[in-house]
Amino acid sequence: MSLFKACDWWSATLGEGEEFDQGCLCVGDVDNSGTGHDKIIVGSYMGMLRIFSPHANKCTEVFGTNLRYICFLHLAVLHPRKLSVYAVFGTAGNVDHGDQYQLKLIYEHNLQRTACNMTYGTFGGVTGHHSLCIQSMDGMLMFFEQDSYTFGRFLPGFLLPGPLAYNSRTDSFLTVSSARQLESYKYETLAVSADAESRQDSDLPPKAGGKRLSPDWTFVLGEQALDVSVPSFSHSSSSILVLGERNLFCFRDNGQICFMKKLEFNPSCFQPYASDGTTSLLLGNHTNMLLVYQDVTLKWAAQLPFVPVAVRVANFTELRGAVVSLTSDGHLLCSYMGTDPSFFSTPKVNAREVDYEQVDAEMKKLHRFIREATRTQGRRLVKIKALSALQSFKLSICVQPPLAVTEDQFALEPMVVAFSAFLNGRYPPADLTGDIIVSYSSPTGVPRVLQSRFSLPLALVCVPSSPAKNTKFKITVDTNQPPVDLSSIFREFSAKTEDKDGSSLAFQLLSGTKVTVVASKTSQRYRIQSDSFEDMWLVVKELLQRFDQHFAKLGIKDFRKSFSGSLPLQDYFLSVDHHFQLRVSAQQYQDLLSERAVQFRAIQRRLLTRFKDKTPAPLQNLDTLLEATYSQVMALAEAAEDNRALLEQAFVRLRSATHLLVLLMSLWQGLTPDQTAILEATLLPLLQDTPQLGWEESCDAAVSHLLRSCLSQSPKDQATTLAQTGGLVLGLPQDTARLKKHIALLCDRIGKGGRLTLASDANVQVPAQLPVEH
Repeated sequence: MSLFKACDWWSATLGEGEEFDQGCLCVGDVDNSGTGHDKIIVGSYMGMLRIFSPHANKCTEVFGTNLRYICFLHLAVLHPRKLSVYAVFGTAGNVDHGDQYQLKLIYEHNLQRTACNMTYGTFGGVTGHHSLCIQSMDGMLMFFEQDSYTFGRFLPGFLLPGPLAYNSRTDSFLTVSSARQLESYKYETLAVSADAESRQDSDLPPKAGGKRLSPDWTFVLGEQALDVSVPSFSHSSSSILVLGERNLFCFRDNGQICFMKKLEFNPSCFQPYASDGTTSLLLGNHTNMLLVYQDVTLKWAAQLPFVPVAVRVANFTELRGAVVSLTSDGHLLCSYMGTDPSFFSTPKVNAREVDYEQVDAEMKKLHRFIREATRTQGRRLVKIKALSALQSFKLSICVQPPLAVTEDQFALEPMVVAFSAFLNGRYPPADLTGDIIVSYSSPTGVPRVLQSRFSLPLALVCVPSSPAKNTKFKITVDTNQPPVDLSSIFREFSAKTEDKDGSSLAFQLLSGTKVTVVASKTSQRYRIQSDSFEDMWLVVKELLQRFDQHFAKLGIKDFRKSFSGSLPLQDYFLSVDHHFQLRVSAQQYQDLLSERAVQFRAIQRRLLTRFKDKTPAPLQNLDTLLEATYSQVMALAEAAEDNRALLEQAFVRLRSATHLLVLLMSLWQGLTPDQTAILEATLLPLLQDTPQLGWEESCDAAVSHLLRSCLSQSPKDQATTLAQTGGLVLGLPQDTARLKKHIALLCDRIGKGGRLTLASDANVQVPAQLPVEH
C-alpha cells in the first residue's frame, strides 16, 4: 500500500447497473471549442453516451444520449454492425439553462461483420484527414476512408481478436494474436495482398495477381496482451508499448525490444503520456494502485479508491495534467498526484501465545498439499494402425484407483492419441498397470475388441529420499548373484540420493510413507523396510522386475531369487482387520440411516395430520423433533460418506498387502507362474468391494475351496466340497477369525509341499525343494 493517496478533484457516478471497459473512455476537445480544454467522453455497454466538462466542486454534463449499440467514443462511434461518425456542436445559451449541445451524424457505414475494436490514422501517408480501421470478431481488418469503404483483409492464423494500434511512423498496424505474439502489418502489404472471401481463405495459397498476407515482423510475448499503445508525442520518440498479463514490453519500430519490466502485480490498464520531453507511463493494477513509470523506473505510487479499467491524462480549465480513471461499474474520477498522506493505520490485534504443536501440524499439512500439487505426471502415447476402414471406433483407457487419466474415452478415427496419468488420492495404488481397450466394427459389420496393457513409471507415485534406519516392517530377498549397484538400475532416483556407493536407496511415496532398499555388502541379500507393510509392495515388485531385466541384459540365464524368512501373516492380518472394521461401520451407518429415515417420515406424517385438521391441536414439540431428526440424518449421511472413502482406500491397501503376500509365497516355495496366478486369484477374487459382496466372504470361499480340493489331505474333503458347492450363500461374516485361520492353513499346506492346480485329483503332497543357495 502506498503512503499517498490520489487526491480527488472531481467525480461522478454513471448510471446504475451499466458496465464499462478500457475502450469506453476518451478525452479531447470534441466540441471544437478552441480553448484546448478537454472533455471526458464515456460510453457504456448499455449504449449510453455521456460527455462531461469537469469543474471543481460541480459536475457539468455537456451531453448525454442513449445509443442503441455499444460504442468506442471519439468522434467515431463503433457499433457491433455499424460505424457512425458524429460531430458535437455547442450553442451559447441566453437563459439560465446554459449552453446547448447537439450530436449530428456526419456519415455512417453498415458493417457486414461483427466489429471488435478500431483504430485511426493517416493510412498510406495521406494527409488532411484520418482513415479508420476496424477489426472484426472473425479476424478481418476493414478499412474506411471517410464515407467510402476501401478494402478488407483477413489476418492469417486468426483465432480471437486482440488489441489493435496504428503506428504512423512506419505506416503499420500492430496487434497481438492468439499465438501470444506481437505482429506488425504494413498498410502497403495489406493493400496489395490477395483478397480473401472467407477466413479460411487467408491460410490458403494466394490467387493469381496477389500476394499471401504475412506480418512484417513478429515477437513472441509468451502471454496475452491487455493493451497496445504507440506514443506519438514527438518525432524523436519511436517506441511501442505492450501491457501483458505479467510484464510490460517496450519495442522499437522495427520490432527490436528495448526493455521488459516484470510486474509484481496484476495490471488492469495503462496510458503513456508526455512529461518534460520524455514519455512516462500511468499503470493501474488490481490492488487499487496507480503507478507512474519512466522507462522501467518507478517514479510515484498513489492509492485509488477502486480498480481502474481505463485511465487517461487530460487538461481542464482549472487543472492541467489531471488523471481520469474509470471503473467497470461506472465510477468516473478526476484526480491529481498529491502528497497528502493516508492516516489509515492497521488496528491492533489481540496478542495470543503461539501454539507450536498446532503450527507444526499445520506445516506438515501444507507440506503434504505441496507434495500432492507437485506430483509427477506420466504421459503416454497410443498409436493405432488399421489396414482397412473401421466403423464405430472407440478407445477406452482404464487405470487402477486412485490413479486417473486426463481423458479416458476417445471416439475418433485411428490415429495417435496422447493422455496423462496422475495420482488422484492420498494413498498409492495397488497396481501401476493400465488397460487400453479398442472396440470397433469391421467393414462387414462384425464387432471387434482389442486389449493391450501398459505400465506406468514408479516415479509417478514416489520421489527420491534419504534412507530410514528404524522401521516397523522388514523383508529380506535372497539372490544367487553378486550384489547390484542400486543406483545403476534406478537411475531416475539415484541423481538425488545421498548414498554414493549404491548400496542403499530410499523412495518416499507421495502419501508420505518412506520405503528403503539396502543391499548387503557381504552377501547376496537385499532388505526392504518401511513403516507401512502395504506400501512396500510397489517397490518390491519394481526391484525384482529390474533385477530380471538387469541380469537378462548380462546374459545370465540362471538368475534366481527367493525368500527364506517367515511369512509376515500377522502384519498382513492388520490390513484385513482394518478393512473388515470399516465394512462393519458402513453396515452400521446404513442401519442407523434407515432407522432415522423411518422416524423422520413418521414425524412428517404426524405433522401433516395436525396441519390438515380443522381444529388444530398443539404440535407437542413435533417440529423440534423433526428438526433434530433431520440433523441426525444429515450427520449420519456425512459420516457414512467419509467411511465410504476410507473403505475405498482400505481396500486398495489390502490389495497391495495381498499382492505382496502372494509374491513372498511365490519366492518362498518357488511357485510357477500358473501356480502364482491361482494363488492370486484365490486371495484377490474381487477388484472392487460392494455392499452386497465383499472381499472377506469371497476370499474365504475361494480359500476353503482350495483347502478341500487341490490342497486337501483326503478324498473325503473333496467330496464334502462338491456337496456344499450348490448351497453356498455369501454374506458379511461376524468376524475375521475363520478367514485368518483358513489363510494360515493355506500357507501351511503350501509350505508342506501342496500343489496349486485346477485339477481335482492333485491332492498328493510331495516334498518341495527351496530354491535358495548359500
